[in-house]
Amino acid sequence: MSTDHRPDRAGDDAGLRLWYPRPAEEWLQALPVGNGRLGAMVFGGTDVERLQLNEDTLWAGGPHDYDNPRALASLPEVRRLVFERRWDEARALIDSDLMGVPVEQLQYQTIGDLRLSFADGGAEAAEVSDYRRDLDLATAVATVEYVRAGVRHRREVFASAPDRVVVVRLTVDTPGALSFTASLSGPLRSAASSPDPSSIALDGVGDDARGIAGVLRFRCLVRAVTEDGEVRSADGGLRVAGATAVTLLVSAATNHRDWRGVDDPATAAARAARPLTAAASRPYDELRARHTADHAALFDRVRLDVPATPAAARPTDERVADFARGDDPHLVALYFAYGRYLLIACSRPGTQPAGLQGLWNDLTDPPWGGKYTININTEMNYWPAAPTNLLECWEPLFDLLDDLAVAGARTARSCYGARGWVAHHNTDIWRGTAPVDGAFWGMWPTGGAWLALSIWEHHRFTGDTDALRRRHPVLAGAARFFLDTLVEDPETGELVTCPSLSPENAHHPGPGGSLCAGPTMDNEILRDLFDAVAGSAELLGVDEELAKEARAARDRLAPMRVGALGQLREWREDWDAQAPEQDHRHVSHLYGLHPGNRITRRGTPELFEAARTTLELRGDAGTGWSLAWKINFWARLEDGARSYKLLTDQLTPERTAPNLFDLHPPFQIDGNFGATAGIAEWLAQSHADEIHLLPALPPALPEGSVRGLLARGGFEVGVAWRGGALVGADLVSRGGRRARVRAAGEVRVLRDGRPVETVRPEAGVVEFDTVAGGAYRLLPE
Repeated sequence: MSTDHRPDRAGDDAGLRLWYPRPAEEWLQALPVGNGRLGAMVFGGTDVERLQLNEDTLWAGGPHDYDNPRALASLPEVRRLVFERRWDEARALIDSDLMGVPVEQLQYQTIGDLRLSFADGGAEAAEVSDYRRDLDLATAVATVEYVRAGVRHRREVFASAPDRVVVVRLTVDTPGALSFTASLSGPLRSAASSPDPSSIALDGVGDDARGIAGVLRFRCLVRAVTEDGEVRSADGGLRVAGATAVTLLVSAATNHRDWRGVDDPATAAARAARPLTAAASRPYDELRARHTADHAALFDRVRLDVPATPAAARPTDERVADFARGDDPHLVALYFAYGRYLLIACSRPGTQPAGLQGLWNDLTDPPWGGKYTININTEMNYWPAAPTNLLECWEPLFDLLDDLAVAGARTARSCYGARGWVAHHNTDIWRGTAPVDGAFWGMWPTGGAWLALSIWEHHRFTGDTDALRRRHPVLAGAARFFLDTLVEDPETGELVTCPSLSPENAHHPGPGGSLCAGPTMDNEILRDLFDAVAGSAELLGVDEELAKEARAARDRLAPMRVGALGQLREWREDWDAQAPEQDHRHVSHLYGLHPGNRITRRGTPELFEAARTTLELRGDAGTGWSLAWKINFWARLEDGARSYKLLTDQLTPERTAPNLFDLHPPFQIDGNFGATAGIAEWLAQSHADEIHLLPALPPALPEGSVRGLLARGGFEVGVAWRGGALVGADLVSRGGRRARVRAAGEVRVLRDGRPVETVRPEAGVVEFDTVAGGAYRLLPE
């Protein structure tokens, strides 16, 4: 029999594990595993085990052009109405002539469930003891263990990226005592079958939706590999009897080709079979070892250590319920690690990017369709990718940008008569780029531009000019669209987006009260976009004229302005005090504070204080993802105590599910990722052309260490602190650039144990040249 992978439990409960003393009774208690393409939620039942399954390309409908054929002709009239502040009339015309057709995009869907029933021979009536289920973040293995009728049962579940299957390992400590039946079922149009004596299959098709026929065929396959006992499959049911150890391999695929079309329906079955057949040729120990090594290569790059208190030994859901008591700082480290785990599990090269629920969804029409909401949520999903050293997990977003640059070029031409490409506030697997959902929310043309800035941000972290050269055309196309569509405000002469809005917020009551020209967020994003495309063009020696046009347009954008309340204005006009929702969840106009870098303590002190005032006026309340953004805002304001308070607000049962999924509510994974990025911001910031060590360390975390964070300029950073003060930092230079490091007090810099000559242009800042691969140690004097 294969090795029994039972870990040493000493110290486990204070480690990087989610654990519970009972099975999950509902979806938000189940534990997620994923390999980027396949996801499963593991419930850990004793009578019936349920694995709810997802495949990242299973969506409703089919390829579709959402562009409204009336848009281009009506655009000038819409602009006139907005400039004349006839917003309700503008909204009516936008809804009829500019909104996408249909007005809602298509949704992400679930395959269904794999169920294992252990109701055999009356044993199910016996009492269960010594129950535990957990998710080990370091190995990405979910485990269920219990004793029933004197037999110890153990299950391990993981989603292997190298072998492209979900693996379920079932063992018992009594030879021949394992018997169960397995079945597949789902809410879509589907049918189960038995393709061979040891396998079951579920074949189906995605839903018709919004008047668009479902064209995606899918197959889910489950194969049993036994080491003893008997296995047979008939009529879509799998029966295992008298076994001691069984490995179930789960594979799924669709006939999705790309956003333009689908392949032959039979493709789904062939795609599902290939990885399953290959995985079945490997023993379980090899499958597990390949999986854990692959996961560790990403996960082990970064480690945040915070001393554990006795509270850290409690079940995870109890820790969340009691976090506000202040006696469990280690939960911060667990939550940070969980955010990185989730990104590894739901976003790998070659897969679809993380959507509103990441990879995990048990519905056929999830909230907001489970789509890519690009007015904050998709961007937030990838905030941790660079700082927490998961650059590979960023790749699906760049693939999405490649698609949007083509699909969005069609929308730019047909709806705006413009060059380049555009995407509004939402997209789906079919890469819809027209405005959708209604004028109040959807008439925002800047979502694609925000996403495109990821290209420049990747270069800032890595210095990878080859990647920048490949992606520059996407960045350039985003800029060309706005060079063609910015219009002159008739009153101020400023270049503005029109029509637009400040995402999802209204400046006046009424159905059109969100519509405006040139909101602050647009101006901030476009200023960054024009600078990025000009910088990229100069670095690569291309698009000289485009760089000139971009700089000229940048200089005509409206500046950020401070309002009468001392706040940063959300709109060019000082409308903030009369806005209907003073505590609105979006704080879009602080984009320049985070994730942008145009508002800094030392560079723009007046705007820095205005940003602080804005947050005070807006208040701390918010949805899960809104709290996560505020964690980052307050970290950039260098107020660790206030930022930590926002995390405390998030780590409550109202905003965090028992399995640590972030709750809007309902579940949205962006809050997990946003908070993970915010914790990294406490420890190291690099947005202001320097590496700032411990810029926002919360007093609640007086002792700890972190290693492996990335900083812009091509640096890897580790920091240790005690008594709330820096005790040492390690810096590795990947590109051999000049380092500018800010830390409290005087700092000595060593390389290979020898002092490095330093220049201190101001107190607390150390500058020195580095060599590629050079490792440096910074120690307080």
